[in-house]
Amino acid sequence: MELIPDLPETIARECLLRASYQQFPLIASVSKIWQREISLSDFFRHRKTSGHSQELLVLSQARVDPVQELGKTIPTPLYRISVLELGSGLWIELPPVPGQSTGLPLFCRLASVGSDLVVLGGLDPVTWRTSDSVFIFSFLTSTWRNGTSMPGGPRSFFACASDSQRNVFVAGGHDEDKNALTSALVYDVAEDKWAFLPDMGRERDECTAIFHAGKFHVISGYATEEQGQFSKTAESFDVATWRWGIRSDGFLSTEMSTWPPICAAGENGELYACCRRDLMVMRDDTWHKVDNLPADVCNVSYMAVRRSGKVVVIGSARYGEPSVGYNWELSNSRWVKMETHEKYGGHIQAGCFLEI
Repeated sequence: MELIPDLPETIARECLLRASYQQFPLIASVSKIWQREISLSDFFRHRKTSGHSQELLVLSQARVDPVQELGKTIPTPLYRISVLELGSGLWIELPPVPGQSTGLPLFCRLASVGSDLVVLGGLDPVTWRTSDSVFIFSFLTSTWRNGTSMPGGPRSFFACASDSQRNVFVAGGHDEDKNALTSALVYDVAEDKWAFLPDMGRERDECTAIFHAGKFHVISGYATEEQGQFSKTAESFDVATWRWGIRSDGFLSTEMSTWPPICAAGENGELYACCRRDLMVMRDDTWHKVDNLPADVCNVSYMAVRRSGKVVVIGSARYGEPSVGYNWELSNSRWVKMETHEKYGGHIQAGCFLEI
């Protein structure tokens, strides 16, 4: 059966490659052959190589409400999923998760796998109880589905990162008794199955993570008895050998803040971090400052490295101030501010980068 009647296959496929990601649900509903075509990994690979893919920042962001009356109690913010299309600067809001009328779980984690967004864990916005929930949003069909809950008991403030292809990795955090954890998990999104990884070498509460060069890197965190004294170490899980590597005691330089930095890895192997008011890059296993952060984004919420090499940083001047975003260009070390609609200036708790 032809993709588009009376058109050569190559031209018909080129038409689909050029479609916006927002048109995917409509394309998928037209015919099974179109749905199958845009579901193939080769389809997205060709979109990237042909320059038609779209880079998205997906954020857990507080909804901006009208100013509260003086003396009124400020309620817990309601968090939703905001999406920024980096190429056009267009912001949209995803449909709410079914059954979550009070918004996303607080401090949930986000990860992207293929054309799916995965939302994991967090705290119930009403009861503040730890959630083991997994929600998955398909950008192909614009629908949510429930994933298998995280195993191993309640876990919050854990590190999370994905290989962008199939798996989401989770490590550390603490249990309901505030005991820091060494345990780690991996979630196969396609199979909807969890598996336990070997334990890390030390407890890591409130740690951060990135997936870089085939390894799941868990950065900083603190042990139960340390309570907020963040370590400058990191551990790396090698997917190929299914083992944790030797703990790196010097992963975070002495110049870095005791709070773990926000890190991001690029496709070409570069590794960036935002720490205090500095943008840093790792070269020859050593962190180097490359620029100052803009004054109105020093409280960084999220960062990503685009395929072009540009670094995207989103944050605010201080907690409670509107969120703003910048692109940093390596070629000229210049910050370019992104346009931000007032509706999308709310506080950001988590984010992930998605190219589809």
